[in-house]
Amino acid sequence: MDQIKLTMKELKAFIILWSTQSISTLGSSMTNFALIILSYQRYESALVTAMLSVCTYVPYVIMSIFAGAISDRWNKKYIMLASDSFAAFCTVFVWILLRNDRLEIWHLYALNALNGLMNTIQQPAADVTTSLLIPEKHYQKASGMRSFSNSLVNIVTPMIASTLLALTNIQTVILLDLITFVIAFLALLFFIKIPEIQKEKTTQETVLQSAKNGLKYMKQNRGILDLILFLAAINFTASMYNAALPAMILSKETGGEVALGVINMVTGISMLVGSIMVSLSPTPMSRVKVILNTLLLSMSTENFFLAFGNTLPIWCVGAVLGWIGIPIMNANMDVLFRSYIPLPMQGRIYSARNTLQFFTIPIGYFLGGVLVDRVFEPFMAIQPAQGVFVMFFGTGKGSGAAFLFFVLGVLGVVTCLVFRKDKNIRQLEQ
Repeated sequence: MDQIKLTMKELKAFIILWSTQSISTLGSSMTNFALIILSYQRYESALVTAMLSVCTYVPYVIMSIFAGAISDRWNKKYIMLASDSFAAFCTVFVWILLRNDRLEIWHLYALNALNGLMNTIQQPAADVTTSLLIPEKHYQKASGMRSFSNSLVNIVTPMIASTLLALTNIQTVILLDLITFVIAFLALLFFIKIPEIQKEKTTQETVLQSAKNGLKYMKQNRGILDLILFLAAINFTASMYNAALPAMILSKETGGEVALGVINMVTGISMLVGSIMVSLSPTPMSRVKVILNTLLLSMSTENFFLAFGNTLPIWCVGAVLGWIGIPIMNANMDVLFRSYIPLPMQGRIYSARNTLQFFTIPIGYFLGGVLVDRVFEPFMAIQPAQGVFVMFFGTGKGSGAAFLFFVLGVLGVVTCLVFRKDKNIRQLEQ
């Protein structure tokens, strides 16, 4: 009990920040889920809904490399408060447009782009704040807690959002989002004191010099760089998966909104279990092997279950196998980064990492939408009823997305096998 009390005391500020920000994330996730459903129902296009994520990530990726200097110089609390406030303003604007029946898809594209731009500064500030609020011995525990909350959000988001959409309307979802924002904002403003990093001469660098130093650090630490490039390749496959999933599930006769919500819920439960496992687990003998093995498990299972399965239970089994290892991978990767990168440079390094690791996401979302709408669905539409492709992937709308999942499964496995041989990544254990 004394050890538990000591741990709670050491993590008090982090727990307050983590819990309130998680509540706010839940509100934002419900709004995003509702808007994706609304967009697909209105336009019936995988590309239209995928462009929502593309518009979020493009400014984030382009500007991230320069945001580290701002994050390292400016007050972390003020950065997070300003970013959260701007996101809330965008949500209010969406609510006003909906109330007046004037919301168009280009409004959402523009607002997502602006939010992505603000996240460019907020994300490295939040990452560094976590390092400042907790002792190094609790890094794995904190990573597990963050994965736990993210998983819980994935579980309850579709349930709450779908229920509110069925019983009320999307404006109610947005109102709940704004309430959660107020809770997180007040907690950060009044109850969280973020320690300042001791100023160094590097704070006098220009933004371009800081970006250059972030890239230089990674070039000198090839294990970190190659690991980031590995994750960039995985993100490319994963973003095409995310673009194709709603198109397939919402289109198939055995799918629909409820099925999509159930799959998201099962995904969240799987990540929740993985988060609990990593939070309670001792330090592994090889964090690198854990990262490599969990990603191989994910890439070699779910995509194939989605490709060849045609019922909700099979899709759910794939979701369990595909996502249960992701929190374990994230926690071990997070500890590696926090342990290797000097604290005064973390903002710059994380920003450079975000650019390199996430630049493939908007490309993947866009390509996934195009491939579903323009390539795989038209291809499956002209296949003969007794053809081999119909035998494997079915017929009707959604069969093209299923074919794409097979391709993504092969691509994901090949990516994992190639990077398993990377000597620089394996040398991180030394």
